[in-house]
Amino acid sequence: MGCQNEGSQLLFLEVPLGSRPFHAGGVGSEASSSKEHLKKLRRKTGYSFTNCKKALDACGGDLAQAEAWLHKQAQKEGWSKATKLQGRKTKEGLIGLLREGNSAVMVEVNCETDFVSRNLKFQQLVQQVALGTMLYCQSVREQLSTYSKGFLETAELSQLRAGPNREDSLKDQLTLFIGKLGENLTLKRAAWVTVPNGFYIGSYVHGAVHSPSLGNMVLGKYGALVICQTSEEKSNLEDLGRRLGQHVVGMAPLSVGSMEDEPGGEEETKMLAQPYLLDPSITLGQYVKPQGVSVVDFLRFECGEDSGAAKTE
Repeated sequence: MGCQNEGSQLLFLEVPLGSRPFHAGGVGSEASSSKEHLKKLRRKTGYSFTNCKKALDACGGDLAQAEAWLHKQAQKEGWSKATKLQGRKTKEGLIGLLREGNSAVMVEVNCETDFVSRNLKFQQLVQQVALGTMLYCQSVREQLSTYSKGFLETAELSQLRAGPNREDSLKDQLTLFIGKLGENLTLKRAAWVTVPNGFYIGSYVHGAVHSPSLGNMVLGKYGALVICQTSEEKSNLEDLGRRLGQHVVGMAPLSVGSMEDEPGGEEETKMLAQPYLLDPSITLGQYVKPQGVSVVDFLRFECGEDSGAAKTE
């Protein structure tokens, strides 16, 4: 049985209690079954009980059709809200950092208020964007002799698939979440890095909150990826990478520089010549040298900044 037309006004009218037909038998079992379907649909989709009931009523109690009906309605409502909210400033949001094997991605998704940025649904959207970016990163990487990185701006990011074996795009997902959250949202940017053997990606997110369902993803307002080259396996690379990421977030360098750069003056924006964040008595270069690694590149995201600032020289 197909669902009734979602535009039908009958779906939104309350039927007076006295006008309902009386059935002598099976009322309790039907009510129980209906309640179970309602609970299942609510758990699976996250939509309100009222909307889930409308969907089940429209689709004759068919769970699969009711779920499809809900998504269609949410998409329709999302597009409508997106049109109305377009142009409203989105200065808040989150940075999402996802690592997988020898690849890492950072994404920025913006919203209007800090309140929404702390909402679980918004965090799920950031997670979805990071997964879509990682899927793209893994599809373009080739046999590497050195590291590779790339950037995606709003238009490119919007066209990415939302995940493996899915036809919907990240723009479709964005529209759904605009409908759910009622704020203007934007997919601002993404960056990805992949490295071969002999390289390591250090990472750090300031004020990190773990993703709703991915153990290898963290969320925050600032994030950094630091690409290091090392000639041998080292046990402390994760801790070293985190410290280097902390430095990039805190000191906001504009380029890596070289070990020959002298501290002070114009060199203050060059990472290796900067005072080391966790021990300002030495430079970052002096801290790194005895560790047996070379810093070759980095990426830094700050939520709400001009996106050009993330691209190092």
